[in-house]
Amino acid sequence: MNIAENISRIIKEIPPSVQLVAVSKTKSNEEVMQAYDAGQRIFGENKIQDMNLKHEELPKDIQWHMIGHVQSNKVKYMAPYVSLIHGVDSLKLLKEINKQANKNNRVIPCLLQIHIAEEDSKFGLSTEESQEIIKLSKDLRSVKIKGLMGMASFTKKENQVAKEFLGLKSLYDKFIQQNIPLEILSMGMSGDYPIAIQKGSNMIRVGSQIFGTRNY
Repeated sequence: MNIAENISRIIKEIPPSVQLVAVSKTKSNEEVMQAYDAGQRIFGENKIQDMNLKHEELPKDIQWHMIGHVQSNKVKYMAPYVSLIHGVDSLKLLKEINKQANKNNRVIPCLLQIHIAEEDSKFGLSTEESQEIIKLSKDLRSVKIKGLMGMASFTKKENQVAKEFLGLKSLYDKFIQQNIPLEILSMGMSGDYPIAIQKGSNMIRVGSQIFGTRNY
């Protein structure tokens, strides 16, 4: 498993407009540094404790993205440095991020996680909830909703995955038409990012295709 070669291959095959988030959860500092030395600067973690350790020990120009489900009581630990929070799935969480960002004199960029998969286990907002949160977020000065994120069903049915991604792209476009200044549409992971890009994604989160299978 050559991490540098994998990064290079993916960068060559995706459009320049698409940002690559290297999903480094469960991976060692050495493995992260191999990706870093190959030019990668955006890394995604799903546990705040792990991300904190890596943030302390690794180069300071790394942008750390929180890609996992976030508990409100843990926000304070990443508020001083996190570059983007992918999974905002409630107004309560957004308010807590706003509060902790304010304490750190920061504006923290966030994505709203929209439920697009058929599985019930996936977190996320309905279309109606996302519209309500965007409306209410105007009063929160220390967060900025930069875009939307969604995870498709874990299935080999490509038509279903494409349909789910297309639904999220339609919602994104609808917000843009309402003059809501979104920039990021984060959809697509190791198994389905080519379909996601085809349907309009401009940020993908890739783990196993860069680092190999997860370490537990």
